[in-house]
Amino acid sequence: MAEPLPDRPLVSIIIPVLNEADCLEQTLSGLLDRQWVIDHCEVIVSDGGSLDGSLEIAGRHRCKLVRSNRGRARQMNRGSLDASGRVLLFLHADSKLPDDFGDAIAGADGWGFFRLRLSAAAAAYRVIESAINLRTSISRIAGGDQALFFERRFFEALGRYPEIPLMEDIAISKKARAQARPAIVRSAIISSSRRWQERGIVKTVLLMWSLRFAFWLGVDPARLHRLYYPQQG
Repeated sequence: MAEPLPDRPLVSIIIPVLNEADCLEQTLSGLLDRQWVIDHCEVIVSDGGSLDGSLEIAGRHRCKLVRSNRGRARQMNRGSLDASGRVLLFLHADSKLPDDFGDAIAGADGWGFFRLRLSAAAAAYRVIESAINLRTSISRIAGGDQALFFERRFFEALGRYPEIPLMEDIAISKKARAQARPAIVRSAIISSSRRWQERGIVKTVLLMWSLRFAFWLGVDPARLHRLYYPQQG
């Protein structure tokens, strides 16, 4: 039997999941083996209709499981409704938080995100992550793979994530930076390099920059979603 969750968690870690069985076991095990997480956090898995065993994996761990309509923004918002923590941290299922993340965000006032490190070892990925970290430090707009976190009242005042099919992380970052300067945690989160490895580095970088530029121009996020996930139609 899983141990009970803390009565009044300081941090709610919300993980949106859709068919993430390949990485979810490692992510949940890595989180829930940490004493700081056991003492001060709750972990909420918000599933969007997985068919690959993700639900069974989540059920074996000391976490809350909620079900949501598909869509990362919807799933994160649904998870936030069941969250009890003063700070809400949104974590991708294929990412690993740094060991000292608790000290960095426990006193969060407003919002913030982590510096990024990609999981692959090749030198090209050091260039990519350095460019991303430079861009986000200047623009104060972060991607979801940098684990955005918000003080609960600040998040609710923003109206939660805009429920758009893509770029919800960019959209909420823009709203948040208009209200407060983000805390950028120097310790890096490790994010999977799989999208670059599957699609190719150059193609992926060009696609992501093109999508961001199109979003800035006002292109419908539903159209951008179809470009980024062509296999979903």
